[in-house]
Amino acid sequence: MARVTTIKQFGLSESRLLVIEDDKDVLDLVTRAFVKAGGFSISTALDGRAGYIKALREVPDLIVLDLMLPKMPGLEVAKLLKVNAATHHIPILMLTAKVDEVDKIVGLEMGAADYVTKPFSPRELVLRARGILQRNRYEFPTESLRAGPITLDVARHLVLVDNAPSISS
Repeated sequence: MARVTTIKQFGLSESRLLVIEDDKDVLDLVTRAFVKAGGFSISTALDGRAGYIKALREVPDLIVLDLMLPKMPGLEVAKLLKVNAATHHIPILMLTAKVDEVDKIVGLEMGAADYVTKPFSPRELVLRARGILQRNRYEFPTESLRAGPITLDVARHLVLVDNAPSISS
């Protein structure tokens, strides 16, 4: 079995981003900002439960998470992601209309890497996301074991078959 250790260098490969936001206008604005900035592969979800399921399946590099979501509140999504071995390492950037200090403190205590309030600057959001990704890549190098078409991504607790995530039911 070949052992491959790689450290993604900031800006050299696309970062996988999951945006969980129920407001379609905000979702479009965020998506356009990251597409325009370049270097991002973007996936979206319109409610908390769908976002949580996508996070488990896709294991993105960063999650932009609204707090006030239908089907499952954003804080619950964050809590579930942080206690799951496969997703606990994913940084979360909270993007929300909740502006009270107590809301920010709770969000950060739940494990958010950053907290941005609406209304927001799309450019600032992208820069904050890049900063989080840059810090996270230096803290968490990707280590993988490879045998034929199967790759075990040790750092992300992920199995890939022919470079696609293996989903178990």
